[in-house]
Amino acid sequence: MSHIGAPIRRREDLRLLAGQGKYADDLQQEGMVYAVFARSPYPHARILGVDTSMARESEGVLLVLTGEDLVQAGLQPIPHAIGSSKFGADVRLANRDGSERARTPHLPLATDRVRHLGEAYAVVIARTFEAAKDAAELIDAEWEELPAVTSALKALEPDAPELWDHVSGNLALEAEIGDAEAVEAAFAKAAHRVRFVSQINRVTGVHMEPRTASAEYDADTGRFTVHCSGGGGVVQIREHIAASLAVPLEQVRIKAPEDVGGNFGTRNATYPEWVVIAHAARLIGLPVKHQVERVEAFTTDFQARDLHVDTELALDAEGNFLALRCVNTSNIGAHTVSYTPLNKGVQLMTGLYRIPVAHAVARAVMTNTLPTIPYRSAGRPEAMYAIERLVDLAARQCGFDRVALRRRNMIPADAFPHANPFGVTYDSGDHIAAMEKTLEMADLAGFEARRAESLKKGLRRGLGFANYIEGTGGNPRERAEITLRPGDGIAEVILGTQDTGQGHRTAFAQLVASWLGLEVDKVVIRSGDTDFVLAGGGSHSGRSLRFGSIVMDQASKRMIARGKAIFGALHHVPPDEVTFADGYFRHPGGNAVLHLFEMARAAEQDQTLPDDLKGPVAESCDEITAGLAFPYGCAACELEIDPETGALEILRYTSVDDVGRALNPMIIDGQTHGGIVQGVGQALFENFVSDPETGQVLTASFMDYQMPRATDFPCFDTAISEVPATSHPMGFRPGGEGGTTPALAVAINAVADALAPLGVDHVEMPATPLRIWQAIEAAKEQRS
Repeated sequence: MSHIGAPIRRREDLRLLAGQGKYADDLQQEGMVYAVFARSPYPHARILGVDTSMARESEGVLLVLTGEDLVQAGLQPIPHAIGSSKFGADVRLANRDGSERARTPHLPLATDRVRHLGEAYAVVIARTFEAAKDAAELIDAEWEELPAVTSALKALEPDAPELWDHVSGNLALEAEIGDAEAVEAAFAKAAHRVRFVSQINRVTGVHMEPRTASAEYDADTGRFTVHCSGGGGVVQIREHIAASLAVPLEQVRIKAPEDVGGNFGTRNATYPEWVVIAHAARLIGLPVKHQVERVEAFTTDFQARDLHVDTELALDAEGNFLALRCVNTSNIGAHTVSYTPLNKGVQLMTGLYRIPVAHAVARAVMTNTLPTIPYRSAGRPEAMYAIERLVDLAARQCGFDRVALRRRNMIPADAFPHANPFGVTYDSGDHIAAMEKTLEMADLAGFEARRAESLKKGLRRGLGFANYIEGTGGNPRERAEITLRPGDGIAEVILGTQDTGQGHRTAFAQLVASWLGLEVDKVVIRSGDTDFVLAGGGSHSGRSLRFGSIVMDQASKRMIARGKAIFGALHHVPPDEVTFADGYFRHPGGNAVLHLFEMARAAEQDQTLPDDLKGPVAESCDEITAGLAFPYGCAACELEIDPETGALEILRYTSVDDVGRALNPMIIDGQTHGGIVQGVGQALFENFVSDPETGQVLTASFMDYQMPRATDFPCFDTAISEVPATSHPMGFRPGGEGGTTPALAVAINAVADALAPLGVDHVEMPATPLRIWQAIEAAKEQRS
């Protein structure tokens, strides 16, 4: 009985579509009170004093706390998981002098200085949300406004304001990888050099459900319970909140809501508000809730991307790639919450091409902006954007066909495992086949005829395509526990990953049901509560299926082995002669048959069994799996542009993604569709902007931050490639981020292809109609 590969509909969808979802904001508890935070109106300022007297006297107010109050109470900075150069599967980045990346103290409430707009420095707890909001406006803070810097490049200038005394020149990390000397030699003999410089725009997660959390404290046990959702997983959040509260780990319980209205990575770190409301609940003895309004989300959610790339590619006369060099400058914001996007991107800057030598400088820079953290396919869309734009520019500037140039330089299927010049070893794949399939589905052969038809209408049609590879990793530890409940015929699976909308309850149930010979609806997946989730790394970097399948598989095998031993003991046959298939234990030499749940019932009730076989049937597996996984694929985008207005319409979008082995093709397709919209949304629409002079946020609502809509896209044409991954025992590759990874490059390649006859070779993201029109006009002026 195998459900692997079946396009089973998500079992959670009917409940969600019927409005029966249970989100963080749905949680109501007796006596619940509300928290509202006082936030900085400046991107950079010194706090000279905070007068909370009027707020404390306001009607309905129970408590007002400042950053100094929390320090006096012994609260500690949040120990974000920033990694180091000594551990992990990714290429290890250390400063040029060998020192570690900087860590800045991220206090739950600011004390002496605020370093980004919206940073919280006080909190009001009141009987109602409205009362807390009114009182927060009565807090009177005295400020000394300081110069602010929001651009990473400007933050590196000698006269730039410094955010932290111990981070000299705002440079939190400057690492180099690769072989600079070999790259210089390769460039010296190159027939062609192509350079690409671009600022990859900052975006924010814009979850359908703004951040909401609540906390309670049990004075009798001294235990905190915090209800919040984060893709990093409840285990990590528990560790961070306990450390910040300065209490033992066992005194903190983290419970995620049953449903989560979006994550994409920007919820993968611990938010300061979660610590503050837990402390407030301890002080007043009532459950405290914090609900973020949309404008507050725009100005306080962790954000993403914001990378400057300066890249150069060397080629010989025939078009063979000789070398690549780059400087990647990441704007990590005001606090060191994560270095992951910089790390994961720079190590894959050569994409899926055979480039003999490369050299990269990776810089993490602090600015007066919100911290950036991993966002769908952390760092890899930026890297693929850089290399795929470079290849397109090389083809155009050096006179090569863009398809033939890629074919010539792509890693062939017989060259795996393949180590890229930064030391990352790709396990397996057929990259060229994925590109060929994409171009066939996109009808590259018929494109010029379609281009000519558009031209007759006064429109410019372009076709862009881009290859991609990911290097997914994430927390390498995962744990699964499977328990048989014979009373109701359910196999219960506890897993340390975190479902934030991906469909785990269906897909993971398919796996366990296949191995145990059950119907899918007989397997229940549980996660998201540290009362029973003892270990595990949450859901990020495409890790959930990759690591979860391994531990669930081992726990299932141990359960089957125990079942064979029980069958053998009951029927007096050697366990190694017992077979198991389709949920039944059998012995070839007899007629006895025992179903899985009958075996579990016997284990609980039959007193004739040996002691080591008696009791509830529950097996677990806790493992650390090292290394990276490498999903890959290709996408193509065809669009039309009106050169008079810059207006753009996407006509076709094609994506071929290799997931090694498709567990549920329907869920994979859904993940791909969503990923495409997120990636193209960044390329064409979304842009989080701060005023370069004042640092004030200019895109704090949907009036200014443009989101992609369903009407902006055609129906997608997708296909799943299945070349089993040699790095996974079941051949799985992650499949949740591939739609996003090539989307930046493919959209801008399409725009550039459409505008090339007008003399435009590039448009910066987001390629809005205004920017497109400006690029056309600038090209006209240059020609004249």
